[in-house]
Amino acid sequence: MDTNEQHDESFRTTLALSPAELTAFVAVAQSGGFRAAARRCNLSPSALSHSVANLETRLNVQLFHRSTRNVSLTDAGQRFFSRLGPALQEIEQAIEELGDFSATPSGTIRINADATAAEQVPRPMLLKFMASYPGVQIEIVSERRLVDIAEHGFDCGIRSSEIVSEDMIAISLGPMQQHVVVAAPSYLEMAAPLRSPADLTYHRCIQLRMPNGRLYRWEFEHRGEALVVETKGSLILDSSRLILAATLDGYGLGYLTRWMAGPALDQGLLVQALPEWTPPYPGLCLYYPRHRHLSATMRAFVTYLREQASHFR
Repeated sequence: MDTNEQHDESFRTTLALSPAELTAFVAVAQSGGFRAAARRCNLSPSALSHSVANLETRLNVQLFHRSTRNVSLTDAGQRFFSRLGPALQEIEQAIEELGDFSATPSGTIRINADATAAEQVPRPMLLKFMASYPGVQIEIVSERRLVDIAEHGFDCGIRSSEIVSEDMIAISLGPMQQHVVVAAPSYLEMAAPLRSPADLTYHRCIQLRMPNGRLYRWEFEHRGEALVVETKGSLILDSSRLILAATLDGYGLGYLTRWMAGPALDQGLLVQALPEWTPPYPGLCLYYPRHRHLSATMRAFVTYLREQASHFR
């Protein structure tokens, strides 16, 4: 076969390839398995497996090593992925840029947020944006675990500024936050004196179980001295609202945000302890990948939020 015939054969093979099959291949390669890729593509694992198998048949080459527990790229698959991935990203970006010519932002902005953070988002701020752009929908999915927003199909996320990685662009969504140690007056009347974090050893501290299975450690700072305390307590909960309820019932000490404990503090139902040890810290932010191309809708949203953020400074 001469050079021209080889080129013609390669061209015919390229035309025969399905965009859906190529997308399925890249999704599985990036996710490391069919189940994770299926969630990302909103398809069934069997459908993705079928697409990849068809692609391997068309190319006459095995792209993945498969076992009951693991899926990994073959050498040929790795080489194909290294060339195909960037090309598909260029195509996706080109399609997104075509959408930017739309005069009016439209579509859905998907936001992943911590459940408590989602409650704190200033709803009037979002409603004002949606009123300005009737064609835009905002969907907030709340969950406790921190997820890769790009991998799970979200446009942006809302979390505490302290836990957002440096490869993200962050926009402030509100004032400073503060964690406080609180207790019902009835508990403090019967409990040991509480003058410093060292005294927590003698108190019933309501524990928070994190999504990763660990118990949350209480953080303190005073005159440049920072402490992280592993408190003790026989009541372990996985929700800050449940901790608030148990604290109000007088079970023991709770470690909560002032936003959550504020109403009870204002009504005298709770009392703050160790106030000099719990200074404010940066609040919530909306974040998105630094190198992601923003659609016209996301650009309008980001511009709007930056304007709103100036009010919090």
